[in-house]
Amino acid sequence: MKRVSSRRWAGFALAVVVFVLDRGVKAMMTGPLDLQGKGLIGLLPIFDLRWTENYGVSLGMFTATSQEMRWGLVAVTAVIALGVAAWMLRETNKVDLAGLGLVLGGALGNIWDRTSYGYVIDYADLHFGTWRPFLIFNLADAAITIGVLLLLARSLLLREKPAKQQSGDAATETR
Repeated sequence: MKRVSSRRWAGFALAVVVFVLDRGVKAMMTGPLDLQGKGLIGLLPIFDLRWTENYGVSLGMFTATSQEMRWGLVAVTAVIALGVAAWMLRETNKVDLAGLGLVLGGALGNIWDRTSYGYVIDYADLHFGTWRPFLIFNLADAAITIGVLLLLARSLLLREKPAKQQSGDAATETR
């Protein structure tokens, strides 16, 4: 069996930290803050805590209107999370492992919600007057977004260039 490197362990540890933080914040929202009962807690002129039950996925797409659809979303998200975990077992780059850890931890947090409640608890409402650059989100969503952005940035901007061919190889190709 292949040994898991310390970098990979760090990526999985980041996923656990994100999951635990997400669960802790959502426990505060449902417990001591009673955000569900209050509906809205104004914190700053541009940021509120606002209770939202998200029955869909990103941007509210694919809204689960039945138990079958709910469990279908859980299954699809779980397959994606397993794919991310498998990718982490093969990945060696620190930035990619951090991005994957953020995605995995966020996905697990939202899977927990959908399994436990039938919806994902969203509460973070960033707004500038009536304009909202994002839908209401949660810590798990933020982690997933940051993780995907890290993966995209590394893939598009920072990926290592292929090594230049040696002069002997170039001569062989021209024959």
